[in-house]
Formats: sequence, C-alpha cells, structure tokens
Amino acid sequence: MLVDHAADPFARHYRDVFGYVRSRVDSDEEAEEVVQEVFATAAEELTRSSDGAPPTLGWLYTVARRRMVDEARRRGRVDLVPLDLRDDEGGDEGYGEAIRRALDESLASLTEGQRQVVVLRLIEGASFREIADRLGVTEEACRMRFMRGLEQMRDDLEQEGLAP
Repeated sequence: MLVDHAADPFARHYRDVFGYVRSRVDSDEEAEEVVQEVFATAAEELTRSSDGAPPTLGWLYTVARRRMVDEARRRGRVDLVPLDLRDDEGGDEGYGEAIRRALDESLASLTEGQRQVVVLRLIEGASFREIADRLGVTEEACRMRFMRGLEQMRDDLEQEGLAP
C-alpha cells in the first residue's frame, strides 16, 4: 500500500520512530504498542495545535522515550547502571572510575533540593511537573534547582579536568 506523505504528515516519521523504539524494547509487538501511543498523542496534539502543524520528529522521539520510561516503570523494569562499577584491570584508577568518582562527589556537593531534582530529571526521566508535585514545590523552582545543579556539576567536572 502506497502512503501519500502529503495527505498523512505522520507517515514519513513512522519508520524512524518505530526503529528508535524497537531498538530499545524486547519485541516488535511492544514497539508497536509504544509507537501507537506516540502517534495517538501526536494526533491529539495536532487537533489542539492552533497552527495545525504536525509535531516534529524530535518531539515524537521525546514522546516515545517518555512512553518507554512509563512502560518500564509500570512493569517495574527500570534498569539502572550502578555508578560504583570498577575497572576490571585492577591497576591504576581507570577513566570510568575517575568519571564515576567525580560525578559521585559532584552530586554529593549539591544541595539536597538540587540533587533531588537532578536525579529525578536525568535518571528517572521525570517531567518538571512530576518533580514539582513529588517535592511539593513549583515547577519554576524545580527548573531553577536543575539549572543551578547542572551548572555546579559542570564546574566541578571542569575542575577535575573532565570538561567535554
């Protein structure tokens, strides 16, 4: 079946979004479910949009990532990589260990509020609205804590010689 991309603005992004999701889930069926939710959300957004323009591919990827995180949480299947992994070589401190140590120290140097927001946002993938509700503060306060926390971490990492 040929799809007219002009008539269906989402058709040109389907394959990209499906590939993105499929590379991160266990099966084609699971990927289909997530992609279906992504495009249902996009269709809702299109009807709400004042200009009627379809969402961008980047926006679709963001929605897909959030759907996968939600699904993993629902299934109790969030796989986090522990920060205490050590180099197997047993010699001098390896590059991975230096990064782990620097990140650990930098996180510890943040205020409790900044650390909570940074972890919830970057590790758990929570939105600022979710974080605000969870911590009992405003979204703006969460954004400010996040920005200041990342700024502090960037400075700490640069002092350690780990600047990007």
